[in-house]
Amino acid sequence: MKKRYILLLLFCFVLAGASAQTLEQAKAFYNKGQYEQAKPIFQKYIKTQPNNGNYNLWYGVCCLETGEPDVAVKYLETAVKRRVPSGQLYLARTYNDLYRFEEAIKCYEDYISDLSKRKRPTEEAEKLLEKSKTNFRMLKGVEEVCIIDSVVVDKDRFLEVYKISPESGKLFTYNDFFQNKEEVEATVYETELSNKIYYGERQPDGKLSILARNKMQGEWGKGNLLPGSINDSINANYPYVLTDGVTIYYAADGENSIGGYDIFVTRYNTNTNTYLTPENVGMPFNSPYNDYMFVIDEFNNLGWFASDRYQPKGKVCIYVFIPNSSKRVYNYEAMDKQKAISLARIHSLRDTWADPDAVSDAKQRLQAAMNEKPQAKPMHEFEFVIDDHTTYHQSGDFKSPQAKELFNQYRQQEKDFKQQLNKLEEQRTLYSRANESDKAKLAPAILDLEKQMQQLSDEVERAAIKVRNTEKQTLKP
Repeated sequence: MKKRYILLLLFCFVLAGASAQTLEQAKAFYNKGQYEQAKPIFQKYIKTQPNNGNYNLWYGVCCLETGEPDVAVKYLETAVKRRVPSGQLYLARTYNDLYRFEEAIKCYEDYISDLSKRKRPTEEAEKLLEKSKTNFRMLKGVEEVCIIDSVVVDKDRFLEVYKISPESGKLFTYNDFFQNKEEVEATVYETELSNKIYYGERQPDGKLSILARNKMQGEWGKGNLLPGSINDSINANYPYVLTDGVTIYYAADGENSIGGYDIFVTRYNTNTNTYLTPENVGMPFNSPYNDYMFVIDEFNNLGWFASDRYQPKGKVCIYVFIPNSSKRVYNYEAMDKQKAISLARIHSLRDTWADPDAVSDAKQRLQAAMNEKPQAKPMHEFEFVIDDHTTYHQSGDFKSPQAKELFNQYRQQEKDFKQQLNKLEEQRTLYSRANESDKAKLAPAILDLEKQMQQLSDEVERAAIKVRNTEKQTLKP
């Protein structure tokens, strides 16, 4: 009997030691930000001690950080009731992620008050408070938009879902377009005429910014940062330009964002050579999570955007919608508040289907776009038009040795022209960012270079005509 008692006692000690070790391990995961690993361990402890304030906080934070705010809220509310330090901060964040902005505001205010009493810094909490206030204002202006479909895919393949028409341009990942070896989470938009690209690119300071390049004589020029305040955020990425050539949608994270990446829109002002102040497109397109790659196919009258709201790590949801010709918003004051939150969160696609016929027509257009087979892109050395019926793509296409030699001279002239054009673009960029004094200094050189460019352009055109005429003499029967 005594022996059994000793064995039982030893077993209890071992069990207690294992439990203590497991809790220690969970806290280590938690402190390192490894919430997925810590969550199941804390879940076991919360079941044994449901009123333990620390256990509720730790498990609630793990749920919040792994995309489960709906689960987190119960535990974080318990942590706040138990007066666990920092509980109010995480509960406010949870309310914010659940679009319960009024409750988030109250929670942040209580948290700031508590910090003030303890003479702790309040600046960061005050920023979060202002963001929740902004979010609440946005909730009162949710756009009335019909969302016809959604699909969850791997984040690294999300562009495959965008079935836009050739008339609307092309989309590429940065790595595919530039054949980049170092992985860059950015995209490239090529216009429908294939003569200009807009793209996100990592800058020396580590930020992502949006640049543009023009294609001249078959080759891409030097990339230039877009002017204005587009690149003022922490990161700017995922550009898309409408066929008007002046309206650009992009994603940015910064002070004017609801959460991470938000979708913004701005327009190019030709008079000032810059972009107007960007506008946040608001809800339901934007959320407390990452929302980006807003695309409108004007030819098919379909729109797409991506969001990682309520998605596991590595996944993203692509929403397909019918673009509005003009913005319409729901009447927040006249509707049930939970209904407004549901529409802002895109809880149900069917709730947005006010016109069944419009939904049916849009789904047919989407199906047709998905069934459209992409045309194989031919590999050409160049493209040189001889006449209305003949276009050369290889040096071996030339029948006349003299025309071939003239063509080689023409290509060198063309190359020189492009180099000078890049130089002119650089000078124009410097001019757009310069003060009035520096502009006065730069202007004469730019004007002189523009005259040179006109002369070079004429010379290149005359060289091309000479090549065509020489080749045509050989082609005559």
